[in-house]
Amino acid sequence: MMARPWQTPQLLLAILVALVALTHQERRKTFMSVEEVPVSEPHVIATLQFVINDFNKKSDDKYNFRIVRVLKVWKQVTDHMEYHVNMEMRRTTCQKLETTNCMFQEGELYKQIECFYSVFVVPWFEKYKILNKNCTDG
Repeated sequence: MMARPWQTPQLLLAILVALVALTHQERRKTFMSVEEVPVSEPHVIATLQFVINDFNKKSDDKYNFRIVRVLKVWKQVTDHMEYHVNMEMRRTTCQKLETTNCMFQEGELYKQIECFYSVFVVPWFEKYKILNKNCTDG
């Protein structure tokens, strides 16, 4: 069956629209996997270190915080990798420039917070970027 002359431009237009739609679909972020991962995974440890350093650097608190407990870590792989971390942190006895022998504060200066972070990670280039951060008093 042959296409009539007036149908050929319509057919070509339909093919062009389909190709544009498929190309647009390819550019969108496609989820490859989302899984819970252990804290002991090497890239998770490095990501947590980045998060706590970033938190302490940007915090207005006089004292540094340290992670008390990691509640959950999810790894999301798309066209890049993201870690989504839910954790508890506490204020330490170390002020901003101190980093060794930091015990947790007790008594009047005790403060614990719960934080959720989403972090863009390219571990082989040691590249990290905070995508989302939400911390609340615990």
